[in-house]
Amino acid sequence: MSDLKERACAVIDRLEPKLREVSREIYENPELKFEEFRASKLLAEELDGAGFEVKLGVAGLDTAISAEHPAKADGPTVAIIGEYDALPGLGHACGHNLIAAAGLGAALAVGAVKGELPGRLLFLGTPGEEGGGGKVIMVEAGLFDGVDAAMMFHPADHTVVDWGSLAISEVEIEFFGKAAHASGSPEKGVNALDAVIQTFNGMNALRQHIKD
Repeated sequence: MSDLKERACAVIDRLEPKLREVSREIYENPELKFEEFRASKLLAEELDGAGFEVKLGVAGLDTAISAEHPAKADGPTVAIIGEYDALPGLGHACGHNLIAAAGLGAALAVGAVKGELPGRLLFLGTPGEEGGGGKVIMVEAGLFDGVDAAMMFHPADHTVVDWGSLAISEVEIEFFGKAAHASGSPEKGVNALDAVIQTFNGMNALRQHIKD
């Protein structure tokens, strides 16, 4: 392990009580998408206290955060992502309190040795992950412009570096039929329901049998 990495890890060890406190605070006070006022304020204050140049309320979102470490140099720009919204009726069942605390810890740890590293270090707090598209709004507002790599942590039951998954895309399909007498001249009609069923069966077969 390099000296820089050892020192960064030592910072995380030292900050462990604080990071646990941040996680617990967010967990015990769940806030829904775009209403994460308490969580975003808490994270912004911690980053500001560590010397980051913090902007709260960016991209037209009151609870979005953009924070940059003041030690800037030529090289890649790396963004560490933090999520902190809860699920309706379930609280932090998806572990966004852990994502926020881990992202904060990573930013503070790398920030402690950033003066000896090239490039720029950002922390981007992305609200409205659960159905709000906060990251999309921030991308469209230019908050990710110039970012060479963006990374985050998500809780799971085992540790992996890269987790592949299928994207979720919304598609709206409208079916049109043609009325006809069901017993007298069914051949003159177009059954839109049949088309719906065939489409569903085809998509279901793709999902089950095609890996990517």
